[in-house]
Amino acid sequence: MSSKDFTVDEVAQHNKQGDLWIVIDAKVYDLTRFADLHPGGANVLWAPGVGKYQVPSPPISWNALTQPPHTPTAGKDATDVFFGLHRHEVLLRPQYARLQIGTVRGETERIKPPAPGALSRVPYAEPTWLSPGFHSPYYNDGHRRFHNAVRAFFMAEVYPEAMRCEENGKRVSQALVDKLSAMNFLAMRIGPGKHLQGRVLMGGVVTPEEYDHFHELILNLELARFGTRGFVDGLLNGGVIALPPIFNFGSPDIQARYVPEILGGKKYIALAITEAFAGSDVAGVQTVAVRDGDDWVVTGTKKWITNGTFADYFTTLCRTDQGPLVLLIPRSDNVSTKPVKTSYSSTAGTAYVIFDGARVPASHMLGKVGQGLYVILSNFNHERWMVAATSLGAQRVIVEECLKWTNQRIAFKKPLHAQAVIRAKLALMIERVEACQAWIENITHQMNNVRSLAGAVVVHVSTDYRFISRSGRETAEDATQMFGGRGITMGGMGKIVENFHRTSPFDAILAGAEDVLGDLGVRQAIRKIPKDARL
Repeated sequence: MSSKDFTVDEVAQHNKQGDLWIVIDAKVYDLTRFADLHPGGANVLWAPGVGKYQVPSPPISWNALTQPPHTPTAGKDATDVFFGLHRHEVLLRPQYARLQIGTVRGETERIKPPAPGALSRVPYAEPTWLSPGFHSPYYNDGHRRFHNAVRAFFMAEVYPEAMRCEENGKRVSQALVDKLSAMNFLAMRIGPGKHLQGRVLMGGVVTPEEYDHFHELILNLELARFGTRGFVDGLLNGGVIALPPIFNFGSPDIQARYVPEILGGKKYIALAITEAFAGSDVAGVQTVAVRDGDDWVVTGTKKWITNGTFADYFTTLCRTDQGPLVLLIPRSDNVSTKPVKTSYSSTAGTAYVIFDGARVPASHMLGKVGQGLYVILSNFNHERWMVAATSLGAQRVIVEECLKWTNQRIAFKKPLHAQAVIRAKLALMIERVEACQAWIENITHQMNNVRSLAGAVVVHVSTDYRFISRSGRETAEDATQMFGGRGITMGGMGKIVENFHRTSPFDAILAGAEDVLGDLGVRQAIRKIPKDARL
């Protein structure tokens, strides 16, 4: 790339086929050889009659059209046109960056990519506790340092792979898992507890003793900012939901044998509960475990198991003649998996799991026979809180995308936000995301101050999960309307909106159907109504 300066008049002379320059944000690009490769076709760069195709005679009557005739970008400043069609990241790609031959004399770049870890300056793009002039009773300076470290690390190390994996469907690389494990990423995502003792968290930014559920909330919110829903689940979510039963109900020997290699990113685990026979009806599982001496023999199938395609172990709910049982089942010749295609990326490793007479030592029991439902149900509340948090993080990104888009998109000769209906949609999106943030922070505060996710917290986790998931789908619909055709295109300006619109229903299903959880929350609340309460 040359650092040469050009005058506006010099650029203007290169405005025809075979000699085509344009200006984007004070930078001069030579598109002469690239014009025919332009994704939108070369004709958008030239005026009618200048390029390959001539205007017929007599000329087209533009008076009948509501828009002015096509204005060529060749030899001109194409900044507004470019940002009406492309994301800023396009200019940063090596194949396009090398087309820059210089800059416009006397002008400076105005649109710069944010530095890694930098906060967005778009209103409502960040939680208010991160916004200048705002304060929160929940967060302290330690949380801010942790947030800064997490965002910088995620943008530098995780974001590039998130983009690749979301598109190609491949599982997260071992190289990235090793980097995350060095930060004790999975251990932190499980939340505060004894499993953090002696570990260096996020390079020492926070100690195990300081680490609380707000640190964990920050991790979940930041992880969801990439707009890559399948990758969020593919990034060891199986461990987040499958390890707690081992911590809480596994024997010391089982914990010592399996936990270190899983937290260290050397082995992978999945939670195997859902079946084609049983979804929200957890008690309806048909996978059978039969005792045979010192072993259990397991036969049955599980479906929609996150990380199942690459899991080495499965925390599995079975039924026995004495009641439900949870077993830790290693992959073996009698345990096989097949990928399940869903509407989000296969990088999540969603699997159909088949247990064909798999023998499991009795020492691999997590809890007692008949205690299986208690083991699993006690695990659900944290999972639902986690899913709600990642859903919220993704929603806030959509709010930012829409605010940016309606500011730069020109329709009917005005910015899109000049339309009252658009402003009304933006208002509702902002209201929803801020209400979701306030509710989940209140619950997180309670989690920091109770011994277990039980009692009143269960009521709020269930109903908050439903509220956030429903809000997400409403926001997805509004965002798609704002982006139009771009909002249903897997790439380009609306790619993040498209991904969210396509995958937001996952948040309403994976940790329990939202309608079932809404009903659970209400039933729990009704049980707590005082007997003497009257109008």
